[in-house]
Amino acid sequence: MPTIVVDVMPKAELLDPQGKAVAGALSRTGHSAVSGVRVGKRFEITVDGPIDDAVKSEVREIAEHVLSNSVIEDVVGIHYLESNAELAEEATHAASEHGDEGYVAPAGETH
Repeated sequence: MPTIVVDVMPKAELLDPQGKAVAGALSRTGHSAVSGVRVGKRFEITVDGPIDDAVKSEVREIAEHVLSNSVIEDVVGIHYLESNAELAEEATHAASEHGDEGYVAPAGETH
């Protein structure tokens, strides 16, 4: 089953006390290259069936109106992940379409 990941972060103009605490702890433990941290939320949503435009629209709606508080947070990313089984199925389908041509790299990919 496909998984959709929704990333929500505090708005940039708002204080992030949890991020500030993490940054301070990193500094105290010798990680001086880190100059700032912001802490957000990650949601993993599993859906039945393929991820089509209707599912993407519904997830966007859920992310913006249910999972995040639009007053203090921004939805900064929605990522659509495919399971290994789905990737294997796509590879098998692609191989069957090309018959005895051997491996055909996807557009933009070279080997």
